[in-house]
Amino acid sequence: MNHASQQRFVVTGASSGIGYAIARHLLDAGHAVIGVSRSAPDLHDARFTHEAADLGDTASIVPLAARLGAVDGLVHAAGFMQTARLGELDAASGEAMWRLHVAAAAALADSLVPVMRAGGRIVLIGSRVSGGAAGRSQYAGVKAAMVGMARSWAMELAPRGITVNVVSPAATETPMLKDPQRTSSAPVLPPIGRYVRAEEVASMVAYLLGPQAGAITGQQIMICGGSSL
Repeated sequence: MNHASQQRFVVTGASSGIGYAIARHLLDAGHAVIGVSRSAPDLHDARFTHEAADLGDTASIVPLAARLGAVDGLVHAAGFMQTARLGELDAASGEAMWRLHVAAAAALADSLVPVMRAGGRIVLIGSRVSGGAAGRSQYAGVKAAMVGMARSWAMELAPRGITVNVVSPAATETPMLKDPQRTSSAPVLPPIGRYVRAEEVASMVAYLLGPQAGAITGQQIMICGGSSL
């Protein structure tokens, strides 16, 4: 991306993990970033503003989006994972994941697309697990729904030059990976022998947000260290 052409991006989940890495990468490239998360990240930059929000409460998203004004792109990185096998599924956890991963993305896009500049960008952070994983059916379901939603938006928004893509990492070195509440089983090490780095995901997101990616839309791009092979 070019420092000379500052753009304005909304990044959810910017307080930690992949969202933080994306926000940091965009700021380093000279862009303005609006971080949306429950807590403020440790980002001290004049081009960064923070909007405190619980995105699991979709009713709060419309007034939030109205405050943001015109933007060049949206990155939805907020998320969490809880796991359970059949016979132990927790409906409340499944509904909470749906609200944050899918319903929040839909509410944000629905509010921001009408004021998004032509040639804008939407990137949703998915997961390699969208293709299925034992003990992760609820999480896989919401991430698979995210892909179908993104592909539908890509077709709708193509006439305006707005692209929509999903970046789907495998297990990534973030605080969520180490959260004991996250999962009942250890994360799987990818074939490359290490976990994905948040900065690697951020680099791909930044590429998709740039002008050079105008012909890439409706795609799910895996950053999985070979896990999807």
